[in-house]
Amino acid sequence: MKTALLLSTAAVLGLVAPAHADITHKIQSSVQLTVDGAGSVATRVPSTYSISGSNITLDTAGGLGALTPGSAVGYSAADYSVTTPGDAFSYSESFLEGDATPSATTVTSGVVTALPMLGSTTTTPGGVASTLGGSIDSGGALSITAGGPGTTAIGQIVTSITVD
Repeated sequence: MKTALLLSTAAVLGLVAPAHADITHKIQSSVQLTVDGAGSVATRVPSTYSISGSNITLDTAGGLGALTPGSAVGYSAADYSVTTPGDAFSYSESFLEGDATPSATTVTSGVVTALPMLGSTTTTPGGVASTLGGSIDSGGALSITAGGPGTTAIGQIVTSITVD
């Protein structure tokens, strides 16, 4: 009886497939170093001239001058007189001198040596790499060294194990 039990147990075990699993182990590492670039946005302010009024007569026209490269337009005032003396009148004249036409900006070896300064200008400085650095050695040790202003250092190591 014992022999029959052993034989039947061995037969059942022989029908069972062996267990197996796919195991995947991944190690991903990276270092990202960034130095901000300098930038400038400049917008010219236009020259404007306006007049308005009532009971006013234009005697000599004024207005904006000619636009020439490298200079602002300028203007000349107009001459007016009251149309009906003794009656109420109103008069308003305004002039805003805009930016002169700037010369072209040149880039030399990737550097703009002189930025235009116009009516609306926003300039941001570039980053300074200084001591910025990062590395991952063969043992997986991560090393990040801070740089100067306007820099970013990001290091990461991602380890994953997947069992299917």
